[in-house]
Amino acid sequence: MKKIMSRTSKNVLVVSVGFLLLFTAYGGLQSLQSSLNAENGMGVISLSVIYGAIILSSMFLPPIMIKNLGCKWTIVLSMGCYVAYSFGNLAPGWPSLMTTSAILGMGGSPLWSAKCTYLTISGNRRGQKIDKKGQDLINQYFGIFFFIFQSSAVWGNLMSSLIFGQDTSIEVPEENLQYCGATSCVENFTVANSTLPARYLVNTLLGCYIGVGVLAIIFVAVFLDNIDRDLAREFRKNKGNESFCSTFLATFKLLRDPRLLLLIPLTMYSGFEQSFLSGEYTKNYVTCAIGIHYVGFVMICFGASNSLCSFAFGRLAQYTGRIALFCLAAVTNLGCFLGLLFWEPHPDQLGVFFVFPALWGMADAVWQTQTNALYGILFAEHKEAAFANYRMWESLGFVIAFAYSTFICLSTKIYVALAVLALTMVTYLYVEYNEYKHPTPQVAPENFHKPEMADIKEITAKDEKDIIAQTQL
Repeated sequence: MKKIMSRTSKNVLVVSVGFLLLFTAYGGLQSLQSSLNAENGMGVISLSVIYGAIILSSMFLPPIMIKNLGCKWTIVLSMGCYVAYSFGNLAPGWPSLMTTSAILGMGGSPLWSAKCTYLTISGNRRGQKIDKKGQDLINQYFGIFFFIFQSSAVWGNLMSSLIFGQDTSIEVPEENLQYCGATSCVENFTVANSTLPARYLVNTLLGCYIGVGVLAIIFVAVFLDNIDRDLAREFRKNKGNESFCSTFLATFKLLRDPRLLLLIPLTMYSGFEQSFLSGEYTKNYVTCAIGIHYVGFVMICFGASNSLCSFAFGRLAQYTGRIALFCLAAVTNLGCFLGLLFWEPHPDQLGVFFVFPALWGMADAVWQTQTNALYGILFAEHKEAAFANYRMWESLGFVIAFAYSTFICLSTKIYVALAVLALTMVTYLYVEYNEYKHPTPQVAPENFHKPEMADIKEITAKDEKDIIAQTQL
């Protein structure tokens, strides 16, 4: 048992560190897009393309890739799509940036779905071995993952601030200050050239990001165990082309579950709140008032808070329950939005620029860890399709937020986010009420044996589907 526990813990750490390395590059680059490629909104539009492609890939790619390749190789291949985006930023233009954005988006949903499936399988199997609730271990694993993963915001943004800080010519025009904050509208503020770093420093940063991304791919390919290799091999051998349609439609079939429909606002809000911080706060508060070289330092504060709280909430959830944590996140975001509505940012208030991302990191830690865990618990028998839906609806939140970013005033965006937050809490609490009245049965993956080929030929098509679905756990 000790060996199994050690191997499980090792795999959770490998997945977490792999994502840490990958998103050290991508996360830092995403935070800079709205400022670095501000001309004609190219950076924000590229982010919209990314999440639009994620929506498209969520419709069919995750179940197909995970069932055929297994979680490990799905993660490895998808990581390569993220590295391509860094290459696209070396020569930023509409063709290169939009193409690599689409490539990244197509790999985004399989990457996150495979990660979630991998951690869910690990939690359920470990729970059976040590006679503990699978959902408690899933919560812990997601907490550990996000504790390590969210620190990527620290390292990626530290790299950008240290490199851009070498350019002493960066200045913030005094006339920009009147347009900073909630008064910002599309027609009255664009990032001046004087606030951007020298091009050679941008290329240096991108070279570092590419190197870290390639390291992530190698690390996962070498050290992560292929825990569902036999299941993927059996799926390819026994199901063949016959299951393509059912696999393709798995994501949409799960929408017949009313619990998933009620979780859509919660999932979309995750995209709204993340896009607001990375797209609106960094541009209209930080870059506008104190300069782009401070974006990294501000986002480090977010990443550190997010990382620590992810770890804490992952363990705290078994004592407080999910509801208390979700309510804490909602109240925190509500306070931040109201504060941003009335705050007029100024360089003399340097400390305040770090307070908002710190609080945002605490709230986002709940939205990320608990929503992922909730999907794993409620839809344990349809993990791939459930997490594909998660990425699809979260990405739709990103797309909508980034799409209207270049058309409406910041104050209006805050009101929209507040409305979505209110709807989120109403529908989420109803899901919890329904779960209290009709609890989801615990999954017992080790109670199912893996069917032999001779057995499979003798059972009905329905029984075959049930057994294969069970062995995927």
